[in-house]
Amino acid sequence: MRLAATLGAFALAFAALAANAADKVTFGTNWLAEAEHGGFYQAVADGTYAKYGLDVKILPGGPQANNRLLLATGKIEFYMGANMIQAFTAVEQNIPTQVVSSLFQKDPIILMSHPGAGLDKFEDLPKATAFVGKENLASVYQWLKLAYGFKEEKVKPYAFNPAPFIADKNSIQQGYLTSEPYEIEKQAGFKPNVFLLADHGYDSYSTTIEARRDMIEKNPDLVQRFVDASAIGWYNYIYGDNAAANAAIRKDNPDIRDDQIAYSIAKMKEYGIVDSGDTLSAGIGAMTDARMKSFFDKMVQARVVKADIDYKKSYDLRFVNKKVGLELRPKN
Repeated sequence: MRLAATLGAFALAFAALAANAADKVTFGTNWLAEAEHGGFYQAVADGTYAKYGLDVKILPGGPQANNRLLLATGKIEFYMGANMIQAFTAVEQNIPTQVVSSLFQKDPIILMSHPGAGLDKFEDLPKATAFVGKENLASVYQWLKLAYGFKEEKVKPYAFNPAPFIADKNSIQQGYLTSEPYEIEKQAGFKPNVFLLADHGYDSYSTTIEARRDMIEKNPDLVQRFVDASAIGWYNYIYGDNAAANAAIRKDNPDIRDDQIAYSIAKMKEYGIVDSGDTLSAGIGAMTDARMKSFFDKMVQARVVKADIDYKKSYDLRFVNKKVGLELRPKN
């Protein structure tokens, strides 16, 4: 009995020591908690980060947050970037951050149109009135103008209210694959045509992990563990039991609905947002030089970014393409 008690005490002490030894890191997201952040919440909820010696706090973003600034000033260790334009701009502005992994192979940005109104094909869209927000007008739409002949005079401001689009059958609207189409279905009672720009050549990486260059150089092991554990979290979230992760998402964002979460997960899987292309052989989080060059060249041609930016400083490939978690993908 004494031996068992002693061994039990040793086990508890070792567990406490292991917990204390875990590296505490904060991961700042770029918006309120949602299914599009699910893999990170999964890695917290199912203990994957803990298995990799990490004590991870997720710091949600939102309208009043600036988690990107917290990363740049060293107040947090990791940040969730939205796209590579932000990373290219960071190089131009001498902000010491880099992308070390991309959890979305496809940027979920879309255009929507009314079905049966002569806007059922992608090539029909340039003739329509386009509801586009300021940020996308300065970036994505500039590429659409160059690549497909969209016209800026067709643009009307999009203030994240779908009512003008719903009322005008001859219009299109920007959106996010995992959210706006569902809201249109609920509010207007019809399924809009959905055009994922990633499937038409807009090849930015999205939902990236960014870190400061000094931490990447001084503590590459910490970066590698966070990248690997995040990839496994995403495999488990989209293919496994994600109930605990979704509960954590709802705790951080009480306004999100279960039906919205379920819709978002289904669309991420249907369109291969997380797991497609290079990830099928290299693992979730994959990035390549060729893809980076392709997107940079397109943004230069569209005059979104300057040609003299040393875009290769915006990312680091040493932490990805290692096939981490491939065995977790369902075989059929």
